[in-house]
Amino acid sequence: MKESTKLIGKFNPIALAVYIGLTLLSVALYVVDVFSQIELVICLAVAIFCAAAIRIADQWEKAVVLRMGKFIGLKGPGLFLIIPIIDRIAYFIDQRVRVTDFSAEETLTKDTVPTNVDAVVYWTVWDVEKAALEVQDYIMAVSYIAQTGLRDIIGQHELADLLQNREKIAEALQKNLDTHTNPWGITCLTVGIKDIVIPSALTDAMSKQAQAERERQARIILGTAETEISEKFAKAAKNYQNDPVALQLRGMNMLFEGLKEKGSLIIVPSSALESMNLGAVGGLAALAQTSFQEQKLEDLKQKTDQ
Repeated sequence: MKESTKLIGKFNPIALAVYIGLTLLSVALYVVDVFSQIELVICLAVAIFCAAAIRIADQWEKAVVLRMGKFIGLKGPGLFLIIPIIDRIAYFIDQRVRVTDFSAEETLTKDTVPTNVDAVVYWTVWDVEKAALEVQDYIMAVSYIAQTGLRDIIGQHELADLLQNREKIAEALQKNLDTHTNPWGITCLTVGIKDIVIPSALTDAMSKQAQAERERQARIILGTAETEISEKFAKAAKNYQNDPVALQLRGMNMLFEGLKEKGSLIIVPSSALESMNLGAVGGLAALAQTSFQEQKLEDLKQKTDQ
C-alpha cells in the first residue's frame, strides 16, 4: 500500500510540541539542580514515550492499530493515543473516493478485432478493517482486477457493440468489479470508458461501409417513393376512367400550369389531345386569342384616325 505507507511518516506537530516542552522542562530542572542526571534521563525517556503515544488521523482517514502484531481496532479521525513499543500504526487508510485509470491494449473483441480501450474507475474503501486484513495491497489489487475485467468484457462483445453501447458495457464492468472488490471492503461506484482506439485500416474500411450503407438507404428511399407515386397514379387513373369530364379538367389545368410562364412551350402528344378532347379546347382558346388581338388592332386604328 504505497499511499498508506507514505501517510505513516507524516508530520505530527502535537507530538513534537509535547516532546520539546517536556525536554526543555527536564533540562531546566536539571540546570537548577532539581533533577539529577538519572532523573534527567528518565524525564527525557518519558518525553519520547509521550510524544510517540500521540497520533493524529485526518478527517478522511482511519488508522489500523496492531498490538504485538495483532489487530486491535481502528483509530481516528482526530487525536488518539497508542502504547509505544507494543502498539504500532500499520496503515492510515484514506476513505475518500479515488480514481484509478486502467487500459487494455491490443485486446481482441469477439469478432477478433484488436482494440485499445482506456477506462477509469471511481472507488472507495467502505470497510477499513477488510481492506487492511483481507488484501495485501488493495490499491494495486483494484487496478489489476479492473484491467482483467476490462479485457474479459472486450472479449465478450463485438466491436460494433463496444462502440454503440459504451454505457451498458461500463455498467456491466462496474458490477463485475464491485462483485470482486466487495470482500475486500471496497466498492466500485462507477466506471467510465474514456476511449476506444481501433486500427487505422479498419477505420477506413468502416468509413467506406458506412458510406455504402447510406447510399443503399438512399436508393431504398427513392425506390419506395417511386412505388408510392405509381400507386397514386394507378388510383388516379381508376378515378378518371369513368369520369371523362374530370379528366378534361385535369388536362386543362395541366396546360394552364405549364403556360403560366412566359415563353414556355409545351409539346403534347396527339393521342393525349384526342383522349382528353384538348384539340377543340386549344382551338377555341387560340381563336379567342386571335379575336382579342384583332379587336385591339381595330381600336388602335380608330384612335389613330381620330
